[in-house]
Amino acid sequence: MITDNIPCKICSGRAGRLITTKDMKTYRHCANCGFISLDLRHIVSRDRERERILLHDNTISDKGYVDMLRGFLNTYVAPLRGGIKTALDFGCGPDPVLSKLLYGMGITTDVYDRLFFPEKVYSGRKYDLITALEVMEHLEHPMDVFGLLSGLLNSTGILAATTLTYPADIGEFENWWYRRDITHISFYSGSTLEYMSAGHGMRIRFSDGKRVHIFEKK
Repeated sequence: MITDNIPCKICSGRAGRLITTKDMKTYRHCANCGFISLDLRHIVSRDRERERILLHDNTISDKGYVDMLRGFLNTYVAPLRGGIKTALDFGCGPDPVLSKLLYGMGITTDVYDRLFFPEKVYSGRKYDLITALEVMEHLEHPMDVFGLLSGLLNSTGILAATTLTYPADIGEFENWWYRRDITHISFYSGSTLEYMSAGHGMRIRFSDGKRVHIFEKK
């Protein structure tokens, strides 16, 4: 039985209305912060998630993927390079390409991924830069993870994340391709990201309003 009497995972308000799509998946949409989450009964197992992720060719041999990462680093990290000595690639995937590129920039980089590199190498450490590229949409408890990452940043550090914010017209959510990936369970609006950052003593330093979101401590 589904009830809408469940607090939102981001702002703790009432989770809001239920969205049921044609593929028979149910989502909760919070009217307060805008967060949309897939109902727990539809979340796939970690083994199934791993299988799906391994279908992507996100490797050092994929020129398009590497060029995309280089573009991200050149635009959002290189301008701050002088102040960045240490980094954590959080959610690095099976082939931590980004960490290799960061290392090539002279930045000492740790990697973590709950499916592929589960050792918590970040314990007791602080970082100038944390990257979480295409990670947030996979998180069952995003506020907990955001709090963890905030605590791992140095006082002048930045958290660079990418995840697509959902269409402004919520009516388009059902047909949105990003929703249909079986491993994507959490979806955000600009308001959601503001709630998340404020809840952990951070602020949005930059957002392109679509995919790239850079956070810093207040």
